[in-house]
Amino acid sequence: MNDSNQLKPVLKLKESLAINLIDMVGIGPFITIPFVISTLNGSQSIYAWILGCFLSFMDAAVWAELGAKWPAAGGSYVFLKSLYGKQKWGRFFSFLYIWQTSIQAPLVIASGAIGFAQYFCYLIQLDPLQQKMLAGALVLLVTFLLYRNMVTVGKMALFFGFIVIATIVLLILSGMYAYNPSLEIIPKFETADFSAAFFVALGMASTKTIYSYLGYYNVCHIGAEIENPEKNIPRSMFLSIGIISCLYIGLNSSILAVIPWQTAKDSTFIVSLFVEQIYGQIAAQIATGLILVIALSSLFAVMLGYSRVPYAAAKDGNFFKVFAKVHPHKNIPHNALLILGALAFVFSLLFKMKAIITAIVVMRILVQFIAQSIGLIRFRYLFKMQKFPFKMWLFPIPPIMAIVVWLFVFFTVDKVYVFGALTIILIGSVVFLLQAKKQHHWPFLPAV
Repeated sequence: MNDSNQLKPVLKLKESLAINLIDMVGIGPFITIPFVISTLNGSQSIYAWILGCFLSFMDAAVWAELGAKWPAAGGSYVFLKSLYGKQKWGRFFSFLYIWQTSIQAPLVIASGAIGFAQYFCYLIQLDPLQQKMLAGALVLLVTFLLYRNMVTVGKMALFFGFIVIATIVLLILSGMYAYNPSLEIIPKFETADFSAAFFVALGMASTKTIYSYLGYYNVCHIGAEIENPEKNIPRSMFLSIGIISCLYIGLNSSILAVIPWQTAKDSTFIVSLFVEQIYGQIAAQIATGLILVIALSSLFAVMLGYSRVPYAAAKDGNFFKVFAKVHPHKNIPHNALLILGALAFVFSLLFKMKAIITAIVVMRILVQFIAQSIGLIRFRYLFKMQKFPFKMWLFPIPPIMAIVVWLFVFFTVDKVYVFGALTIILIGSVVFLLQAKKQHHWPFLPAV
């Protein structure tokens, strides 16, 4: 493929970090906090945010090794293919990843757009049809913002990143200023209930906190466009998780320091209510506007990363050729971006928020997160002479811990989502086998 069809490395550490940050902090925490508080009865909600933080660091150790070794567009598509063999099981797993991503990526974008429309109702009340129209319009706006060169996109990410950090820091400081000593923000260990029911509730709540943390790996999707990826990919991931963990735990505690959890658990606009109680309605409207900017910025980062996945597969010959086209002047995979935006636009008109969040997390656990962790452990032991620009500490403990927590989450969610995820994997497997039969290529027969 000629140079005009290649992506260029133009993003430094600060832009990479900003892209991760704005991906992680979208509308997610602002709509999931009430659910988490409700599920774990108040101050115990902090355990779900801590578990999400722990899982993110463990899983990020896997992504950091893979992203530093194989810095290319496509992220997991490239990793799975490289870990399991390009013509063997890697071909199967990478196909399943593309298969599920074709469903999941538009869902992720749609979830952010739907959440934006729901939160907008604090400012202006909209009926369900108007909310869908606003969500669809937001997807089109983000597609328009991304249809430009990566240098400009990087500058926009820095601007959005500043808004994200500044807004949440101000919210945390406001909670400290208005702290009500009669409210419990940290659970008392002696009164804590660590029964089986608690751990089931923790698993259910953690699907929402994990959803809010997702995005720490976004730089891996755009690895071909990162300068010095061997250092900047791991650094941007661990820095973003550290920063966001402090912000999420601080925000959750600040809200519980001002609003009784019995009230917070039923609030549709929890942060707006929080600011309104401290400063009044005008300040709450301003805060809501900032939250909406954060939601827009997250969609910006999410669509940026996911548009590189079908591009990578198409460039490899494993997906429709139209996705492999790179804009001759902007050096972006413009067809992939436009088609992804069109699918997300349709999804934003069809689905509801609560079901989307759980489906997004559960759908990715087996094919992406667990398969990558197992694949890395296997690869490191089979090919001990392979060089890794970045190596995690205490290998293989982080990927093993990540696998354990991912399985805990997978088996504690509502079984309908587990069934749905397994069904998608089964259908994808059948499609893959039919395709393999047609091409007379059976990747499972040779020794792996």
